[in-house]
Amino acid sequence: MWNQVYDPFGSAVLSTLAAAIPVVTLLVLIASGKVSAHIAAILALLVALAISIFAFTMPADLAIRATLLGVVTGFFPIGWIILNVIFLYRLTVEKGWFEILQQSIGGITQDRRLQLLLIAFAFGAFFEGASGFGTPVAVTGALLIGLGFSPLAASGLSLIANTAPVAYGALGTPIQGLASVTGLDPYLLGAMVGRQLPFFSLIVPFWLIWVFAGRKGMWQIWPAILVTGVSFAVPQFLISNFINPWIVDIGASLISMGCLVAFLQVWQPKELWLSPKLRTHDTSADTMPPPPPPRAKASRAEVIWSWVPWFILSLVVGLWGTGWFKALVNPIFTINVPVTGLHNMILKVPPVVAKPVAEGAVFAFTYLSYTGTGILIAALIAAAFMKFSPVRMVTAYAETIWVVRKSLLTIAAMLAIGTLTRYSGLDATLGLAFAHAGFLYPFFGTLLGWLGVALTGSDTASNVLFGGLQKITAEQLGLSPILMGAANSSGGVMGKMIDAQSIVVASTATNWFGHEGTILRFVFWHSIALACLVGCFVMLQAYVWPFTAMVIH
Repeated sequence: MWNQVYDPFGSAVLSTLAAAIPVVTLLVLIASGKVSAHIAAILALLVALAISIFAFTMPADLAIRATLLGVVTGFFPIGWIILNVIFLYRLTVEKGWFEILQQSIGGITQDRRLQLLLIAFAFGAFFEGASGFGTPVAVTGALLIGLGFSPLAASGLSLIANTAPVAYGALGTPIQGLASVTGLDPYLLGAMVGRQLPFFSLIVPFWLIWVFAGRKGMWQIWPAILVTGVSFAVPQFLISNFINPWIVDIGASLISMGCLVAFLQVWQPKELWLSPKLRTHDTSADTMPPPPPPRAKASRAEVIWSWVPWFILSLVVGLWGTGWFKALVNPIFTINVPVTGLHNMILKVPPVVAKPVAEGAVFAFTYLSYTGTGILIAALIAAAFMKFSPVRMVTAYAETIWVVRKSLLTIAAMLAIGTLTRYSGLDATLGLAFAHAGFLYPFFGTLLGWLGVALTGSDTASNVLFGGLQKITAEQLGLSPILMGAANSSGGVMGKMIDAQSIVVASTATNWFGHEGTILRFVFWHSIALACLVGCFVMLQAYVWPFTAMVIH
């Protein structure tokens, strides 16, 4: 049994700097653009192993076992989702249905800004609510690149759009994770998040279009942006506060898509924005192959059929995300594998937790209820509708594995880093540094959630990592633990766009391999700025009336 050590150098500053080295190494290598993402991830993993073993005194055998657990977790469920989404996408491209789908979306609006609102924000929010874990960026990135957006625009803007819905992703999984580690009521936590994020559900659509088209381009379509934001934010608040936190994204996204499409039937901008590139210097379009010659206008029947694979995907993923489905299949189709020599061999100790807690290490291989399995089943059903032969399905799947091989390796290494930092206590050392902020803790506690998602790639994982710390610190400072628990999740969503896992998903979905550093540099400051805005808002809720009246105690 090994107790985690949070201050191995006897200096909080030195220990925090040491704990940050693996993450800084990873981000610097990726941002440099000189090292491939999978190589950067492997090098950062080696650094994390060295820091954990030699600086934080973690026994080498425990560190290696934690790393292997992270590698497997990288493949299941994250890599499994990406592989099967790309498989479905490639099938629709091969059959020509994806081109018809693009044509049908262009029939709703040819304006690139409005396409972004419809696909990146509203449609992406639906997939976030149904499955999360990388699915929204994979789907919307593929759709945007297929519509002719530049690789940087398709990748970066999909990441920026996939923020405000994340706290309720995968049918409220982050909220459930937060409740499980804090012991707080998930309905109260979901309601509190619903008193924070709707303000940013209004901001993010404006931010998204401003980044793409500039201030002038944004103001030209402000009515459509307002309709999109309001029709998402209001249901997000109402559902989270008066129904439950599980169906927030599903309900809000469907209402938002419906309102935007209906609004576009009676309103269109005076000037169409047809450029697929960012308003700033965007050379990523230079790497794109020349567009194919336009096909004849599709018939109504062809348009309907082009939506069938994605309709099937939505239905299956929605089913797979429900609690009753998981409760039905998991007891039968689950293999629980305790990691020998790691399970319950590490103690998380105060001040991170109130009393020592053994860290479990059980890999739950819930192979049927994985979202990726649902996506694969949807892809196979869609392939049957598209009249692919069984032989061609198998060869197409093998081709997809080859295409995404480096991305799968990268994701596995990323999750290995996140898992190792959790078991070694590096993440807790970083969290404790934020906890010393005193009066400013509501701001820095929010940024702690942002850091957690940037480290792990998951709002759920960030809530599990830091939820207990948020509750303990809030109680010590006389703050509402529900407020700070919710702030961890709300701040965390802004870290989603810079976590290496999401960036790799974006580059894979847009076929822009090897440019992960460019994507990171593009989204990094947007992530920090939005996270700081959330932190400022939480500060107001903690100390300034009338915002304090919004807080649940």
